[in-house]
Formats: sequence, C-alpha cells, structure tokens
Amino acid sequence: MIPLTPLDSANRALLEQVRPADWRAPAPSGVYDLVVIGAGTAGLVTAAGAATLGARVALVERHLMGGDCLNFGCVPSKSLLRSAHVAAELRRAGEFGIRTMPGPEVDFSAVMERLRRLRAGLAPNDAARRFAGLGVDVFFGEGRFVGAREIEVAGKRLPFHRAVIATGARAAIPEVPGLTEADPLTNETVFNLTRLPPRLAVLGGGPVGCELAQAFARLGSKVTLIHKHPRVLDRDDADAAMVVQQALMRDGIQLRLGARLSHVDRRNETRQLHLQDGEVVEADALLVATGRIPNIQDLQLDAADVIHDIRTGVRVDDFLRTSNPRIFACGDVCLSHRFTHAADAAARIVIQNSLFALGPIGRRRWSNVSMAWCTFTDPELAHTGWTMAEAARRGVALDTFTQPFEHVDRAITDSDTEGFIRVHTRAGTDRIVGATIVGRGAGDLISEVSLALAAGTGLGRLATVIHPYPTRAEAIRKCGDQFNKRRWTPGVARFLSVLLRLSRIG
Repeated sequence: MIPLTPLDSANRALLEQVRPADWRAPAPSGVYDLVVIGAGTAGLVTAAGAATLGARVALVERHLMGGDCLNFGCVPSKSLLRSAHVAAELRRAGEFGIRTMPGPEVDFSAVMERLRRLRAGLAPNDAARRFAGLGVDVFFGEGRFVGAREIEVAGKRLPFHRAVIATGARAAIPEVPGLTEADPLTNETVFNLTRLPPRLAVLGGGPVGCELAQAFARLGSKVTLIHKHPRVLDRDDADAAMVVQQALMRDGIQLRLGARLSHVDRRNETRQLHLQDGEVVEADALLVATGRIPNIQDLQLDAADVIHDIRTGVRVDDFLRTSNPRIFACGDVCLSHRFTHAADAAARIVIQNSLFALGPIGRRRWSNVSMAWCTFTDPELAHTGWTMAEAARRGVALDTFTQPFEHVDRAITDSDTEGFIRVHTRAGTDRIVGATIVGRGAGDLISEVSLALAAGTGLGRLATVIHPYPTRAEAIRKCGDQFNKRRWTPGVARFLSVLLRLSRIG
C-alpha cells in the first residue's frame, strides 16, 4: 500500500475519514444483496445507491476509501493545477496593466499543504463512518473470491446474491532497464512531495502527463516531457492537441516526441534517462504517466469463474455483467474510458442491472452512454461523442462546424483567444454526433453540447438558445448559426424573396 506523507494534521484528518485506525469490522449479516469490492468512485456510488434503495450491502476496501479520485487523482491534481494556474496568470499580469514586479514567488511547501488540506476537507464525502451510517457494512482488507457466490476479507466470509468488482487501476511502470531502480513517481506518490524538483522528467504525453508537466513547469521546475508518439494527447483530434502542445512549449517544457526510453541510470539523486536516439535527459525526479493497469491480481477471479485479462481487466458485456452472471464490474477495472465520471455512470447502470433487471425497470446498456472527457491543461481540451476518426471507422459521413475563439467577444476581452469549438453532425442533418472544444473553460462548455447530443437536440436548435453576453458559450451558438446558414441555399433564398414580395402586396 502507498503511504500518505507527510503525516501532518491534514493527512491525519484524511486517514481518520478514509481508513480509521480504530475501525472495527461488523459481523457479516447473512447473505448480502450486494457485495462491492473497491471503495473508489465506482464502488462508493454502487454501495451508496444500492443501500439507499434498501439493499443489504457490504463494501470491501484494501487501502483508502475514496480510491484514486480523492487520494491520488482528481482532487489533489486539480488543487495543484489551480496553484499553477495562479502562478501563470501572475506572470501575465503585465499584459493587463497590472504590475507584479519582480514576479510571483512560489512556495511549493505551501502549495502542497493547501492540496492536502483541501483533500482532507472533501474526505467526509467518502468516509467509512458516512457509509456505515447509510447502512453499508464496511470491511477493510484484501477481498478475494472463494467461490462463485462468496467473498472473503480479513478472515470473514461474505456470501452474496450479487457482487460488484470495482477495484480500479494503478499506474503502469514500463519494463525499461533501470526504471524501477530510479524510484519513479506516479500519480500515487507525486502528491507526497514537499520540495519542488529542480528538474523533472515526465514519461508519457497523455492527459496525466501533460497536466502534471505543465503544473510543475509553472511552479518552477525545469520539465522535460518524453512521449513515444509524434504529438501529445494522441487520442484527441490532432489540431486540438496541437493547441495544447504549443501551450506546453510556451510554459518552457522541453518536448521529446517520437522518443523511446532505452534505459535509466541513477547516480545519487540524479536520474539519467537514455533515449534510443542517444540523447540523455538528466532529472532530479522522474514521473511515470504511461497508462494504467487494472487491479485484479489478488482477487482470485478464477474461483468465481470470472474471465479476465491482466492488461484489460475484467471482461464485461454491454450490461456490465461478467462471465459469472451474478457478478458485475464497473470503473477502471473493466472500462476503456478510465475517468471518474465514467466510473460514476457505470456504477448507476450496475445498480439497476444487478438489482432490478428482472423487474419493470429493465436493464441499461453501457453502449448507449455518450462519454465526454476533458484534459485539464491550460487551455483545456474537452470532447464528447464521436471523434472524426471514430466516425470514419463507422463509415458515417460528417458535416463539421468550427468556431475559433478568436472571433468570440468574451475571449477577445479576456485576451485568451486560442482554441476553438468544433461540432460534428451526420452529413445533411443537424443531428449532433460529437464535439471537441479546446480553450479556456472547455470542460464546462462541453456539457451543453453533451446534453444536446444525449437529448437529440439538433445543432440548428442550439442557435436559438439565448446565451448571456458576453460569454465564451456564444461560440456554441455561432456553430448553430453556421449550420443554419448552410441551409440557406439559392432555392430557399428565392422562395423567401417571393414570400417577401407577397407580404408587401398584402
């Protein structure tokens, strides 16, 4: 288990909530309607929802309740990003007529103390005592299957009618000679830092790598980001990812793209990263952000007849049911979309499908979910629905409408015009199938398009939505205007001209 350090008042307060030292496990209460293994987002939502509906629920957690999101992911990372963003804004203050000479001074120790304090403040939402108060039996320890209908934890047997695997995933460490010996940081340890690394190497140019590379660069580290692909955020639209990539470079990050690590040497406190092209990158700390692998290694899934794979995790069908029809899974342990909100959405489906599939409510399919996501760099990059590449794989022709922020009044007055909004519709219709937004506040702006997509609201209709002026959301209306103008064909113009003449006669 990863220890939380330093053990200051904030971390002690966190542990008191998510892993109380004096916790006494309850006596198992017969056959549970639902036993949930894993108390991250997926497990907590499942357990709370099922208990609220009257089910008898047991929740098993091997480490800290709250999982990655609270302890090692969303909460601490966004707290860190906020401090880094303030530092970056202060450096730009002169553009707005504000003098801050000689410039901002970053107190990294205070930055991290704030992070720990905010994290502890949110911990009661995920606390063991809160869930016990909901009627959930909370057990700490390694949960493992001892049969198709029974789980064991800390010497106690928990028989169940249904079970849910929600054990999440952990950082993947590539098999590179010398990498493990270099004591690399991951998302599970980087927030334990109390001193800013003068030189930081980041391995991986996905969302986690880009977010943390930019944060540490803005806080004062000399950052080198190494990525095996030709550009960062290679799963996103190329031109949107390029906007982020240029921002990283403006923040002083040295990019080594299309680069692969040969081996790593550690000499005292210096890490030497040898690239295959012969270049050597020296750093005082190394952060690995090259993906995640599911936590299934100690579950004894074979005993429960659950098919699984060490790389992709637990195999589920469209109803999030495993090969054992009494056992479901949700969250990072089984999904390709490894986001907190994806885990939350999957948990809600699992509650319905595991407890009420035979009733009048019916079952829900994961394939009907339209997934949105956001990388919280500055600028942010958000997406919902299909990408252009996915539409091409499906053989679906698109019409695409793009509105650059450089023509949006609020972006101009904010001196923050980089990026754009792009909406895809099925060719010849206004049916929205996907959208990408890159720019300030993209993570919030994408929700309006996500709602329209889910509700079947067409892009033309979005042109009629009244947005407060001036806001960046005006760019969405402008995309709707583009669609409506495309319908203004010469034939439509002639028809309307006739109507206008007739109205004059009347």
